[in-house]
Amino acid sequence: MSDLAVSGRVSAAVATVIDALGAQWPGRVSLAEAVRLHHANTMTWHRPQMPDAVFFAETTAEVQGAVRLCAQHCAPVIAFGTGTSLEGQINAPFGGLCIDLSRMNAIVAVNEEDLTCTVQAGVTRKQLNDHLRDKGLFFPIDPGADASLGGMAATRASGTNAVRYGTMRENVIALQAVMSDGRVIRTAHRARKSSAGYDLTRLLVGSEGTLGIITEVTLRLHGIPETMAAAVCPFETLDGACKTAIAAIQMGLPIARIELLDELQIRACNTYSKLSLAETPTLFVEFHGTSASVDEQVAMFKAITGEYGGGDFQWSTRPEERSKLWQARHDAAFSCLTLRPGAQVAPTDVCVPISRLAECVAETKQDLADSGLFGPIVGHVGDGNFHVAVLFDRDNKDDVARVKGFTERLARRAIAMDGTCTGEHGVGQGKIPYLVEEFGPALDYMRLIKRSIDPHNIMNPGKIFTLDPGPDETLQ
Repeated sequence: MSDLAVSGRVSAAVATVIDALGAQWPGRVSLAEAVRLHHANTMTWHRPQMPDAVFFAETTAEVQGAVRLCAQHCAPVIAFGTGTSLEGQINAPFGGLCIDLSRMNAIVAVNEEDLTCTVQAGVTRKQLNDHLRDKGLFFPIDPGADASLGGMAATRASGTNAVRYGTMRENVIALQAVMSDGRVIRTAHRARKSSAGYDLTRLLVGSEGTLGIITEVTLRLHGIPETMAAAVCPFETLDGACKTAIAAIQMGLPIARIELLDELQIRACNTYSKLSLAETPTLFVEFHGTSASVDEQVAMFKAITGEYGGGDFQWSTRPEERSKLWQARHDAAFSCLTLRPGAQVAPTDVCVPISRLAECVAETKQDLADSGLFGPIVGHVGDGNFHVAVLFDRDNKDDVARVKGFTERLARRAIAMDGTCTGEHGVGQGKIPYLVEEFGPALDYMRLIKRSIDPHNIMNPGKIFTLDPGPDETLQ
């Protein structure tokens, strides 16, 4: 029997898997606590739950071999890309093996005429766009973090460009994945559309590693626009900023990005990113197209802002100014910490139909005030998705209780408005309680799919839902 099992450090099944992997791929299995802790860093308020070991895979065949071993011994297996998920997706509540895919970072093919590319799961979005720049192409999905594309597919990521270009759901054409029994499947070919069979691509996109491990992704690409113009517009009220975004979308303006930042978030960005914006609700906007079409879009948007209390409208096509603005937006979560040094951040998100956006944001703002909580609001308001970064003291039980109460009310408020408990963070561990309310009996069919594809529940167990729920699923 393995020394690991004898010591009681891990189960006999997991110890057997670790020993076999170490013998087959020497030097690529780590038991170091620092490495295991890094692979359970959830970047949020969920406490890390470490795997028993981390395997650094370099090929699909190696992932397949590792999964086959885990399947043979019913050992849990968790995929890891860059670790930027926000709802505990990479935690290992039952221990097991973490498969790190970061070394699988090859760009397999770029098909310029078809506007597609195929990449290994560990390729990051910045790496891909650096590679594509000289070809006049880009991949538009931008969740902020330099996430891996396999992870972005697994969590159905979106981000600031989603209002125009869609989410990973619309931009993934096909996947290669290792399923729970160790078989490798390809979900589709590169054709732009198909009516053949079940859509396994969409089933795996957003499955958070609970059905299989994505090892290759085929993506839609877009031509780099001739002109990109970024704009900043302050508003007298949060309601006016929300209604401007709604009106712009309803008018059919092809806005590439439209982001809402409340006055607290603007204060944080000013401090952290060295901006000098008025501390008032503000929209960051970007327009893509020809020079003439961008000028037209800017003029139309400026007219809309005037109807809802918009202030001085500043815009620029200079790349360095655009980059500074969007970097500040992407650093929003880190900037929040300047507002309450020493605090932790509990980030959460919801998404509602845009017609209910202003109402949902207003009620959320009031809820924060009534709860005595401090939380900036920022959102991809063009598609009804917004985030709240609540600042709290993890060691203060009253703080933790109030944050949990707030996030629960926010999720249920969004669902009651015909929305969803998460627009892009995913479910992971944190939003399990709300899926019963959001889906009702449909959740039972999700469980049936999980049991059918992963009968031994080894693929990222404890995420999205529990397989054997009690009468009332509560906060974990």
